[in-house]
Amino acid sequence: MLRRSVLTLLLHKPFGVLSQFTREPGSRWGCLADWVDVPNVYAAGRLDADSEGLLILTENGRLQQRLTDPRFGHWRTYWVQVEGLVEDSQLTALEQGVVIKGQSTRPAQATFLDASHWRDLPERTPPIRVRRSIPTSWLSISLREGRNRQIRRMTAAVGLPTLRLIRRSIDLMDSEPPLSLEGLAPGQWRPVKPAEQERLKALLRTQGARL
Repeated sequence: MLRRSVLTLLLHKPFGVLSQFTREPGSRWGCLADWVDVPNVYAAGRLDADSEGLLILTENGRLQQRLTDPRFGHWRTYWVQVEGLVEDSQLTALEQGVVIKGQSTRPAQATFLDASHWRDLPERTPPIRVRRSIPTSWLSISLREGRNRQIRRMTAAVGLPTLRLIRRSIDLMDSEPPLSLEGLAPGQWRPVKPAEQERLKALLRTQGARL
């Protein structure tokens, strides 16, 4: 008897959606069930409701654990629209680590993004609120940890409040290109490709696990 492949999906989570399949009583946020009509899959990691971008959904609990275990430190890359003009000293501070609630963040990667990167991004619904008198900038920030609202707290700590936050990719740390949002509009999802599935299987083999 042939064993069915484990189902794993890539989703472009829209703004205003919780990273779970049930609504919270009294919450104004939607949930994944509004967008993904697939049973028995759950998010490997999370994005806040007011953040957008890549979520990996899988029915394999071991894979969820492997992708979120801080010991493995998968790089996650975010594009971040901030309020204000970015200075080199602020990028350096983000990269070296800032103190959040008495604890320094781990070293990160932070670069300025010019308009060639973000000008074709889909508009957020609802659109962000900007102040006409204050310019905005875009950054690429990559982290190997996922503390609560970490990027928003980090940018605020260096004087650059976050206006919009999009997770662009998750690196499987296998010397292959990261899993990314490429080809997915907000709310769209797709099953992982066969080659991507094999790469996810390889992650679990490093733990002596089977997918």
